[in-house]
Amino acid sequence: MTESRMTTQALAAMVPSLAGKKVLLIGDVMVDEYLTGEAERISPEAPVPVVRVFNDRHVLGGAGNVARNLCSLGGVPHLVCITGTGSGSDLLDSLLTTDGIDHTFIRIAGRQTTRKTRIIASRQQMLRIDREDTSPINGAVLEEVLGVVAACINDYEVCIVSDYGKGLVTQNFMERLVALRDASASKPLILVDPKTPNFKWYKNVFMLTPNAKETSEGANMPVGTQEEIVAAGQAIFDLLGCDRLLTTLGPRGMALFEGRDAVWHIPTMAQEVFDVTGAGDTVIATAALALAARLPLLESCMLANYAAGVVVGHVGAATVSPEGLVEAIKRSGIPDVQRWV
Repeated sequence: MTESRMTTQALAAMVPSLAGKKVLLIGDVMVDEYLTGEAERISPEAPVPVVRVFNDRHVLGGAGNVARNLCSLGGVPHLVCITGTGSGSDLLDSLLTTDGIDHTFIRIAGRQTTRKTRIIASRQQMLRIDREDTSPINGAVLEEVLGVVAACINDYEVCIVSDYGKGLVTQNFMERLVALRDASASKPLILVDPKTPNFKWYKNVFMLTPNAKETSEGANMPVGTQEEIVAAGQAIFDLLGCDRLLTTLGPRGMALFEGRDAVWHIPTMAQEVFDVTGAGDTVIATAALALAARLPLLESCMLANYAAGVVVGHVGAATVSPEGLVEAIKRSGIPDVQRWV
């Protein structure tokens, strides 16, 4: 490993330190619904397949999947989110409770709880139906969310903002959250999984974790080459004043900016890639827990890289256990981390 003496044993030995670490998680949570069946005929009403459903499965999506990843590694998240009222909110509450995720709902009358329904037949996704309300929160709802955060922020050293563009994260919210951080005793590190249209709102946070597409769009620059990735990352530093930046590059691994002019490249540890769904959730969850355990930043991101390598080997949004993470480290060895800048 370039410019480091990290060993497989030393990195694997860090994994148990993630257990029991607390993370405050604020973000857009949703229900992912999968209706699986068979399509053996065409409807007489319209030229579309008729799907006979034989299985209906519900899992947590969005910030809920981040919470699942935190829990699977032994972390203790507290999820703060907005929902509607009625059956959708009750289903979400049931899923979170079943997964043992501590949560605070701010329920908004008349608002839909986000649900994405995927209809699958013969292993093919036939259709996706989205039920959601993405109008930005303000007024009394914003104050209620911030009141919940203010009441508990001193109990956390790391805070994740999981922005899926469903209305919770606004410019006003981010400015107020940063102010709460600055006024708190614990001064938690704020990590943001960004949504490109909201990029300019994430000012003065500790670290963003955009993928390559989000990095390109956030900087309004290409990211095809090493030089372009570095330049785009530097532009984001200039735009937002963040402390760190972790750009995930898919099969090319990750670029970790410890500063504007200190960039590491971590190659991917994925053995096989079946589905990248939820990989970003795994990255930010693992990095957050490692930072809550006060591990060094580079090693924290290396652990996140291994964890992402595990989940992309599964179909659908997956999680990784501590045992699975240790096994991946021992199986793959230490990546050849290179100093780009």
